[in-house]
Amino acid sequence: MGVTDADNQTVVFKERLKKIYRYSQSHLSEGLCPTGKVLAPTLDRWSMFCLFNLAYYETLRFGELRKKIDGISPRMLAVTLRRLEEHGFVARKAYSEVPPRVEYRLTDFGLELSRRLSDLTEWFLGYFEKLPAFEHFNEKIEK
Repeated sequence: MGVTDADNQTVVFKERLKKIYRYSQSHLSEGLCPTGKVLAPTLDRWSMFCLFNLAYYETLRFGELRKKIDGISPRMLAVTLRRLEEHGFVARKAYSEVPPRVEYRLTDFGLELSRRLSDLTEWFLGYFEKLPAFEHFNEKIEK
């Protein structure tokens, strides 16, 4: 009996996991976790909204972005944008005008990250209704 595509995919996946583990272990022993440094600032409540809006609209001013993210306070938006900028996901451009104008856009890395996160989000939404932890959301939707 031959090797199937599923068998090959499993082998490839396990090799990827081994590579990630080896890479992570060498950094963890030094107190570094590059994956955590990338994912932590992007997987909070507001960062994904910022990333997805900037990916869709390309360039937005602070007020425009705030209007597109329901429920975010000006302070939380400022904190989120600052953190995303510090991590290299968002670029901020200030114009010396009166009144001052500041625009935000994704860096190339931020755009690639938003593409990957949208894939993950799309995959998750396919399973969302089947997950027991989210049954109460389904009940609200059905009402």
